[in-house]
Amino acid sequence: MSMFKKVLLAASTSMLAFSTFAADATQVEQKFEIKDGSTVYIFKDGKMGMEDKLGRPASMKEGVIMETKDGQKIMMKGNEVWRVDRLLPNRYQGQ
Repeated sequence: MSMFKKVLLAASTSMLAFSTFAADATQVEQKFEIKDGSTVYIFKDGKMGMEDKLGRPASMKEGVIMETKDGQKIMMKGNEVWRVDRLLPNRYQGQ
């Protein structure tokens, strides 16, 4: 089974679990570096959030296919900007 299929399967099955939506590092299941320098976080509930290459929370449309630095392709599921904002130590304050 390819890594892409494994990621999609994990994301899909994780969505069935009902968990609290505490936005902390313990809720991050996986983290991927994208070729453009951004980072994608996959949370335990299967939803995803993105951090841009400057370390700020970023929005990404659901369904967009992204390529990781090692060549894997992953599809955006959700747009959990607020959760990423709470994960980052130096939150972007619009400055």
